[in-house]
Amino acid sequence: MSQLSRAGATIIASYRASVIELETLRREASAKADRLGEIQRTQRADRTRLFAEQRARRRVLEKVAVDIRRSRREIGVLRADAARLAKLVEEIGRVLARRDASRGVQIVKVPQPGAVNGPFAAQRGRLRLPVRGELVERYGARRGASGASSKGLFIRATEGTTVRAIAHGQVVYADWMRGFGNLLIIDHGDAYMSIYAYNEALLKQVGDPVAMGERVAMVGSTGGNDQSGLYFEVRHMGKTFDPMKWVDAN
Repeated sequence: MSQLSRAGATIIASYRASVIELETLRREASAKADRLGEIQRTQRADRTRLFAEQRARRRVLEKVAVDIRRSRREIGVLRADAARLAKLVEEIGRVLARRDASRGVQIVKVPQPGAVNGPFAAQRGRLRLPVRGELVERYGARRGASGASSKGLFIRATEGTTVRAIAHGQVVYADWMRGFGNLLIIDHGDAYMSIYAYNEALLKQVGDPVAMGERVAMVGSTGGNDQSGLYFEVRHMGKTFDPMKWVDAN
């Protein structure tokens, strides 16, 4: 009987050990399943984040590509506009040179102190800007996203503000031009010219003489410009230079 009891106890003990082992294995399996589930959730989150980052990166790259294409178009447009204006000024210069040659040598009068109608070069440091407003773009500054350098000044001003001639001279161009809107060019003699663009209205016609400070146009935003103001250049022998170096600092 005692042997049977001992055998039964052994069997029971073995069973209990097996139950404990199974419970331990079950808990370990459950823990492993939980860890595996957590790993899978982390991987899914990582994949989702990776896909989101890839989509965001693609959107950024697409935007950059669009900006690059737009900048290239802007550069192309600005260069084409600048070349068109330079060609116009060159052609006007040739016409004026032929006209002066046909008239023969002219006697240049030396201006008296305080005079405003002498040779244009004598006005250096005495000129005034052609319009009252805010100087937002200087000579040589980068123009927007294109990176092209400005050949003149842009003075932001209210539409309809008076534009005045910077010196005496004669109007040699007064018409609309692509990229510059209503454009006025004044010949000041000795191969100096001043250029006024984006005007709402032109108050002078080709051939009209103008005096320093005389009203010649009204500020606008023609020519595709996105804000009202005056684009202004001064050229000598067809080449641009910084007008601010000729302006009276006072």
